[in-house]
Amino acid sequence: MTHLEQLADGFCHAFYEKQWPGDGEPDVSGLSLAEAYRVQDLVAGRRIARGESIAGYKVGCTSAAIRDQFGLEEPIHGRLFFPHTTTSNQPVDWTDFANCAIEPEMVFCIGKDLRGIDQSDADLIHGIEYVSPGIELHHFTFWRKPPTTQELICSGGIHAGVIIGDTKVSASRLNFESEVFSVFKDGTQVTAAPATEIMGGPLHSLRWLVSRLTKDGSSLKAGSFVIPGSPVELVVIDADTSIKVTIDGVGELEVPFRHLL
Repeated sequence: MTHLEQLADGFCHAFYEKQWPGDGEPDVSGLSLAEAYRVQDLVAGRRIARGESIAGYKVGCTSAAIRDQFGLEEPIHGRLFFPHTTTSNQPVDWTDFANCAIEPEMVFCIGKDLRGIDQSDADLIHGIEYVSPGIELHHFTFWRKPPTTQELICSGGIHAGVIIGDTKVSASRLNFESEVFSVFKDGTQVTAAPATEIMGGPLHSLRWLVSRLTKDGSSLKAGSFVIPGSPVELVVIDADTSIKVTIDGVGELEVPFRHLL
């Protein structure tokens, strides 16, 4: 078994068991970014073998501050999976995560195959069937200290799942710049920021993803969900609470987080 395969086994185990196998930590510091994405691919294959399926993509590290922190020149991307991509707003057990954290997200449902380098705003908007509010769930834990870009990519952006709200808005109704994303805990606002904090706007993030997939010889398929990144910091959930996210022009989504016995 190669080193990359061993790492894939470890990250797959950590996703399901919420702990790194054994007493050590992932030896990822020597990986190139291409090797880290290869590990992500191998993890995806293992999860598919366990009965999951690809739901779409996420884009992470969309703010300049986060990219500077990790020494990145561009964002990172990871996959979304069914059944962890859901429309259910039933209570979520925050203790089921390795340090539960959330972000508010615009969720794009892609209505046509998108392929090409640096597609125009008009082409991207035409390719979005609808936009919904969403809550991205995270295992906010890095198994190697200090955190590394390689581990972030291997883990698929520390992504654990996404909850998609019922509201479906036409992309043509949004400008993807001025919409404010807000997060409330038990009715109290804890953070807010405009869409422009996402690489200048979520369409820029989507354009980057489509370009990246195209360069890799792939495309963004119709029916995929895409979460293009959040303009605010991660919000940690470490006690029972009700989380509501609102996005101007898109709608709101409220989900209870409870320790379910």
